[in-house]
Amino acid sequence: MKKNCPEILQLRRDIEKSVQRSINTPADFDFLSGVIWERTKTSISTSTLKRLWGYIDGADNTRQCTLELLSKMLGFKSWEAYTKYLAVTSPEQSDFLTNSFHIYSEDLKVGDKLEIKWMPNRKCTIEYLGKCKFLIKEAENTKLLVGDTFYCRFFITGQPLYIDNLIHNGAAPTAYVIGKREGLTSIEKK
Repeated sequence: MKKNCPEILQLRRDIEKSVQRSINTPADFDFLSGVIWERTKTSISTSTLKRLWGYIDGADNTRQCTLELLSKMLGFKSWEAYTKYLAVTSPEQSDFLTNSFHIYSEDLKVGDKLEIKWMPNRKCTIEYLGKCKFLIKEAENTKLLVGDTFYCRFFITGQPLYIDNLIHNGAAPTAYVIGKREGLTSIEKK
C-alpha cells in the first residue's frame, strides 16, 4: 500500500496521539520502536518507521506485515479492522478553514517577504514578485532551491501549501506540495 495514502497518514497520526509524541527525529523513531516492542512483543526497525513517516527515502509501498503490526500496536486485531474503524469514524472530507492563520498573495506588495516553515525542520524565505509569483530567497532542509520561482494564491497554517508553475533548478514548470502531511507550521511576514 502507498505510504502516503489517507489510511496510512491517519495511522501515523493515531500512533503519535497514542504515544503522546510527534515522531520527527531519530530519537523519536527509537522511542517508537521501543513502544511497539512493549505493546506487541514484536520488533520493528527504526529504518522501516523512518521510511513510513517519510523521514528517509525508501520504497513507496508499505508492507502488509508492517501495517498489521502498527494496527495491533494501537489495539486493533488487524489492519483490516483498523481501516474498517476509520471508515466508520472518519470526519467529513470538506470543512471551512475558520481558525487558521492565512495570508493572501493579493494582500502583499511587491518586495514583501514571507518566512514559511513546515515539519520536520524545513524553512523558506520567499519574496513576492507580484501577480501571485514568488522567488525563493533562502531555503533550509528542503528540496526547493534559492532562485526557484512559483505561483501561489494563499498560505494557510495547518494546511499543505500547493504551489504551481514551480521553476526548480531550471527545469520545466511543475506543481509541488509543501508540508503534505501536517501542513505549514508557521507563516511570518518579514
